[in-house]
Amino acid sequence: MIRVVVADDQALLRGSFRMLIDTADGLQTVGEAGNGIEAIELVRREQPDVALMDVRMPEMDGIEATRQICASTNTRVLMLTTFDLDSYVYGALRAGASGFLLKDTPPADLLSAIRIIAAGESLLAPTVTRRLIAEFTSRPEPANATARELDGVTDREREVLALIARGLSNTEIADHLHVGLATVKTHVSRLLSKLQARDRAQLVIVAYETALITPSTK
Repeated sequence: MIRVVVADDQALLRGSFRMLIDTADGLQTVGEAGNGIEAIELVRREQPDVALMDVRMPEMDGIEATRQICASTNTRVLMLTTFDLDSYVYGALRAGASGFLLKDTPPADLLSAIRIIAAGESLLAPTVTRRLIAEFTSRPEPANATARELDGVTDREREVLALIARGLSNTEIADHLHVGLATVKTHVSRLLSKLQARDRAQLVIVAYETALITPSTK
């Protein structure tokens, strides 16, 4: 059973999400929160597999709540956003969010996203990744890392990392590098381990913050 917490300041929307989740096979809502502070307390108490997190909430926004949740629990965060909130995506990725959904996402896609996040994957489809990259690279934050942090990464792994950051899927990377899909998956797995990244979303951040790839090279 995948246990889910829903955090949104709109009670009607929380109720809708809860009803959808609780009627789906293998999913269960274990609590609701109306702001970031409540979300943190609820997650720490219930230890759910996934937290659906709104970006804009009173008292504490979803990004700061995500940062604290990802720093102190194993709960994975699926951010709820709208097109006009894309400017928050970079901050949310850096905070540890594993995926993003629009609030008007079809119900079946929302349920699928929860399962994907719970399984340890990131919800960054290639087309979504490209759009997010275009947004957050137009608002770069000061880099906190240096290229030296990639010292343990091989040249081939750097190539793979750069392609991930440009929004390519594993299949597209395999075609681009003329290698097998299994080889690409192995490189991705090693990158996650070497860079201590939670998921693919975090690899995108590492690529930009180490200047392996910049907006001008995407």
